[in-house]
Amino acid sequence: MLKIREAIVVEGRYDKNTLSQLVDALIIPTDGFAIFKDREKTELLRRLAQSRGLILLTDSDGAGFVIRNHLKGVLPPEQLKQAYIPDCYGKERRKRKPGKEGKLGVEGMSPQVLEAALRQAGATVLDGVSPEAEHGRSVTKADFFRDGLTGALDSGRRRDALKKKLGLPQRLTANGLLAVLNQLYDYDTYQEMVEELEQESVLK
Repeated sequence: MLKIREAIVVEGRYDKNTLSQLVDALIIPTDGFAIFKDREKTELLRRLAQSRGLILLTDSDGAGFVIRNHLKGVLPPEQLKQAYIPDCYGKERRKRKPGKEGKLGVEGMSPQVLEAALRQAGATVLDGVSPEAEHGRSVTKADFFRDGLTGALDSGRRRDALKKKLGLPQRLTANGLLAVLNQLYDYDTYQEMVEELEQESVLK
């Protein structure tokens, strides 16, 4: 599995599922054109671009380039790397018929094609070191459980309070929050934020 420093932006969850079998990296789906109006996710992408750098990996059809061009316009170009898949015609197994242009998307690409696209884009491949390891100790699911962010009746409220304090999108799932925390912060910073919320009685 490729360990990549940059966060990777794809169009949808099926693209993310395919890519997650190949790379150890934070993968953020735009949810298609929803990114155009999603200010919270756009701000998250800006922060990730500054912290880690971003790789844009959209489909090769017209819609994919519309999304790519939108992101190129709202994110710092020097913090973006462009990964392109080739025009391959066919349909993904889960679909009844091909897409509008008849091209396979990211989810339909082979691991070899996706790896080549990422390497050609200049992805920073980390040898034997996870992306989170650069920050030191990672925040884990066990930490979340210990701090009541999972496994408690009010875990959702607790996570929402932490997301609000850190300026993160409220729609992030527990797993999504964990992944983003390990990209943007180190363990000590996470602990400081949790302790501050405890003192503010938000997590009590």
